[in-house]
Amino acid sequence: MSALALPPTSARRRRADRVARGLVALLTLVALVPLVLIVYYLLKQGLSSIGLDFWTTDPTGSFLGSPGGIKSAILGTIVMVGLATAVAVPVGVGVAIWLVELGRASRFAHAVRYFIDVMTGVPSIVFGLFVYITLVLAGVGGSSFAAWKGSVALGLLMLPIVTRSAEVVLLLVPDTLREAAYALGAPRWRVIARVVLPTALPGIVTGVLLAIARAAGETAPLLFTAAVVNDTTFNVNNRMNSLPALIFQNVGQAQDRLVQMAWGAALTLVAMVLVLTLLARMIQRRSRLS
Repeated sequence: MSALALPPTSARRRRADRVARGLVALLTLVALVPLVLIVYYLLKQGLSSIGLDFWTTDPTGSFLGSPGGIKSAILGTIVMVGLATAVAVPVGVGVAIWLVELGRASRFAHAVRYFIDVMTGVPSIVFGLFVYITLVLAGVGGSSFAAWKGSVALGLLMLPIVTRSAEVVLLLVPDTLREAAYALGAPRWRVIARVVLPTALPGIVTGVLLAIARAAGETAPLLFTAAVVNDTTFNVNNRMNSLPALIFQNVGQAQDRLVQMAWGAALTLVAMVLVLTLLARMIQRRSRLS
């Protein structure tokens, strides 16, 4: 029995399809223009400052002579964002697991989702002010400004992003996988650990890296909590430098060399976020192949 022949597409539908395709292509180009211009301007202004000494020396803090490099800012950003990630990711993923696997339809779960949505839209400066009032002004932990207080502010900023992205990904895991595991007699905790989480891992990693990229570029929370210093330190009880704070401090200076230093730091920050994105893509690809 021969297959039924499809009727030919009308000229009107072909024209509508071409118009829709052209409109989508045009809107895509319009959306890419700002991104291309930002990257071009970053490369144009920042490449002149990039060099080995720029990444391996600390800022001098001097208005005369060489301004130094951004080593303390790079290491400080890695330390504070890493500490915030170590706290926010387990908590955020744990809350998402509870919302999806345990308390999905309860009233308390609906309340938690509501407050998470509210936290997602809170400006970053509010988190900085909250930590500034509760930890810095109160003198919690000894000294006023400290790197771990900046990590607390960044962790609060990351928490709702991690939770919501992980919840969305966990909801996409087919229920048939859970039912098959339950049919084999697996307890709920083993189903979550061995079936649900491995299946959702690529999406969770993507959400975590988006949260890290968001936290790495925040300035206001760190200005209120970790302040700005020149020397490199790994003591989280002391003040610590960061790339966003360094950019904020230098970009408004009258000296051109300090402004160039800010552009170089901005380019470095974008490169770090790009590396995180590439790592996420690699993890996703290996997860699909395994």
